[in-house]
Amino acid sequence: MKSKKISNPFPVTAYYGKDYFCDRVAETSTLISNMQNGVSTTLISIRRIGKTGLIQHVLASMPVGWKGIYVDILDTENLNQFLNKIATSILAAIPEKSKPGKKIWNFFKSLRPVISFDPLSGSPQVSFDMKQRDVESGIMSVFDILEDQDFRVLIAIDEFQQILSYPEGSVDAWLRSKIQLMKNVHFVFSGSQQHLMADLFASPARPFFRSTQIMKLQKIDKEMYRNFIISLFRKGNKEMSPEIANAILEWAEIHTFYVQQLCNRVYAVTEKKVSDDLWKTQAFGLLKEQETMFYAFRNILTRSQWQLIRGIAQEGIVYQPSSKAFINKHRLGSSASIHRSLGALLGYELVYKDYDSSGKLYYSVYDVFFKRWCQDQ
Repeated sequence: MKSKKISNPFPVTAYYGKDYFCDRVAETSTLISNMQNGVSTTLISIRRIGKTGLIQHVLASMPVGWKGIYVDILDTENLNQFLNKIATSILAAIPEKSKPGKKIWNFFKSLRPVISFDPLSGSPQVSFDMKQRDVESGIMSVFDILEDQDFRVLIAIDEFQQILSYPEGSVDAWLRSKIQLMKNVHFVFSGSQQHLMADLFASPARPFFRSTQIMKLQKIDKEMYRNFIISLFRKGNKEMSPEIANAILEWAEIHTFYVQQLCNRVYAVTEKKVSDDLWKTQAFGLLKEQETMFYAFRNILTRSQWQLIRGIAQEGIVYQPSSKAFINKHRLGSSASIHRSLGALLGYELVYKDYDSSGKLYYSVYDVFFKRWCQDQ
């Protein structure tokens, strides 16, 4: 896939090609090596760190003889919608006029779906209306038609943990029983709700246990990201110093989505050279624009929950939120109250928990912009 020419080299909504994609060389190599060697991969990360971008980059870098299919199931609520998503993604990836496309499209038409076309993109949209007992066999038939092709297939299913909410239940059990027999089709299962993905793939009680290689996506190397940002500004005849690039990365915590958002704004208003005042003004503007939403976040929280999230934001990361030192510093309540508030914040996905490089558990505020706003309250 050739990179699309865009006016601002810091896209925030889609993958535009390798020229606008930073690093992930090792991760890309691992994912491609896994699929070529018959190994499916589970890709786990916190939200907005570049997981979907990496998948799109891999699908754009597929070796000869391979087809890549991306399926986002976040908005699905049941198996019928899962089937619709799979079918739509396959038909979008394999044109009807291609040699394999004719066979595949004819197969789907034999299932009598409603096929429409998006008026803007022209992409096919597939909708099945099947009885529940027929949906599983429909999905199996879809996998069978891919298994029967001359080319090899990688299916990347994003937000895979969504299957746990399906009313049909035990979806992972029968899905695993089918997938383990496939030789021509391999998978990347990705998700950002780490505790659910860990339960699906790392729990001995679950069918997918030890069935994939688990990859935890970390933040991009700071020096690599800094040089990448500077080079993109330079290509646009704009100058950014290493010091300012470092300051932007530190403010956005090297968290891909927030780095891209801020760099996009800074690039748009820079004529020749990025000054310290310029990037800080843009950073403040991003927080100001979202202030109404941030107030809404604050208003849904109890006093104890708000005090706790503000304390976590001010610390950056917190290892022991119920410690005396943390409670006294931020004038919080009892340990029991802290545990209740922390559980609520995790449930709202305003706070997440993760492990550092030494394996120590810590807590941090999910949205970097919200974190920065909280620090000023």
